[in-house]
Amino acid sequence: MLDHLSYTAPEPKVISGAKQDWELVIGLEVHAQVSSNAKLFSGASTGFGAEPNSHVAFVDAAMPGMLPVINEFCVAQAVKTGLGIKAAINLRSAFDRKNYFYPDLPQGYQISQLYHPIVGEGEVIVDMGPGVARRVRIERIHLEQDAGKSIHDMDPTMSFVDLNRTGVALMEIVSRPDIRGPEEAAAYVSKLRQIMRYLGTCDGNMQNGNLRADVNVSVCPPGAYERYQETQDFSHLGTRCEIKNMNSLRFIQAAIDYEARRQIAILEDGGKVTQETRLYDPDKGETRSMRSKEEAHDYRYFPDPDLLPLEIEQAWIDGIAAGLPELPDAKKARFVEALGLSEYDAGVLTAEVENADYFEAVAQGRDGKMAANWVINELFGRLNKEGLSVETSPVSAAQLGGVIDLIAKGDISGKIAKDLFEILWTEGGDPAQIVEARGMKQVTDLGAIEKAVDEIIAANPGQVEKAKANPKLAGWFVGQVLKATGGKANPAAVNELVAKKLG
Repeated sequence: MLDHLSYTAPEPKVISGAKQDWELVIGLEVHAQVSSNAKLFSGASTGFGAEPNSHVAFVDAAMPGMLPVINEFCVAQAVKTGLGIKAAINLRSAFDRKNYFYPDLPQGYQISQLYHPIVGEGEVIVDMGPGVARRVRIERIHLEQDAGKSIHDMDPTMSFVDLNRTGVALMEIVSRPDIRGPEEAAAYVSKLRQIMRYLGTCDGNMQNGNLRADVNVSVCPPGAYERYQETQDFSHLGTRCEIKNMNSLRFIQAAIDYEARRQIAILEDGGKVTQETRLYDPDKGETRSMRSKEEAHDYRYFPDPDLLPLEIEQAWIDGIAAGLPELPDAKKARFVEALGLSEYDAGVLTAEVENADYFEAVAQGRDGKMAANWVINELFGRLNKEGLSVETSPVSAAQLGGVIDLIAKGDISGKIAKDLFEILWTEGGDPAQIVEARGMKQVTDLGAIEKAVDEIIAANPGQVEKAKANPKLAGWFVGQVLKATGGKANPAAVNELVAKKLG
């Protein structure tokens, strides 16, 4: 809980209108595709990118007489997600029919959960910077089936439909109106994505539409949000508009900013904001009206007669809870406390579960700070430059760990290590064998190093006088010795001998 963390809440986003200041209030409905090989009510594949209408079972196509059968694994994934956000899990939930015109959902209604969701209230702690966080309350998570995809640009006179996505399981994660700015909204979606990727319940691929958000935006005068908190009266928050199907963190921020300013302009001109559903046009950088906003009664919800209420046992939930992985906040705290990393470095390393796993493999039995420096600076820097990820890295965790071992043993210097990293990146191989075969071991023989130091000093009497007058110039001699020895001389020994020789 937030009370147990040494965080302070960020200030709400204030937008200056022509006549007064306004504050933003935002709530999100995040639609996360459940990571499952089969759909929510059929055994059809959920694979992305297949030929249109190749992953469609009779149930998905709403053939006569076909009945839905709940996918137990999808239920477990929803429970796991709920546990990951410290939410209440409802032992009894039920499915409803949401009636609406769905051109790409053959049965003409969506099976969802309105009255009795599987997951109740929870929370997400959103980091907004060092020592700054926001607690976003989760109202519910319910399971529902996704719709297909209508295609309108293949023929000038006809539309087509791809039902591959029809019936794929979604978790709709509904937040309270606790979010107070565009950056916070994006950070919240990012944190949800991170948690679900750690849990393995959603892959978080926004480009493929596997994670998308409906963003509810309203504006109110300063102080109105506090009155809402005291009274729970939503009228204090102003009229909200919903921006549908946002699948980019950058677009979420841009859409919120535009929509807030649009509403402020209407209010300050003496008008009233109409509650409606809007779409964001990224090319024009603006939202546009899609339809009037529906309420629950507009969908004519009623319990689905083909599905019995879903009843689960506490022991089953406890078994799922016992198998939960270490979540990002806990992992980040452990990296700071046990490995001595900075908050920033720990945050970078835990941002993606694959990155955290790679780092832990490198750091196992080694100096945590050194491992973090090599993973963040050398590996991540090179991966970003090459447009690669940890999963496609040419240098494995075992190889990078081997480089760190050679540094710790004194076999190679930091400079030699960077040369060795380049060899591993381009050629591969075993670090220790490469160092041995190519004569890359650093020189630790003090006699050999002293000889090199003496030769450099003898050849540069003018520099000696300058260095004696200004000790900072001694670094020049260190550089010359390292250059003369091909970077193999132990830098610490060189520094010590140069300082001694120059008095």
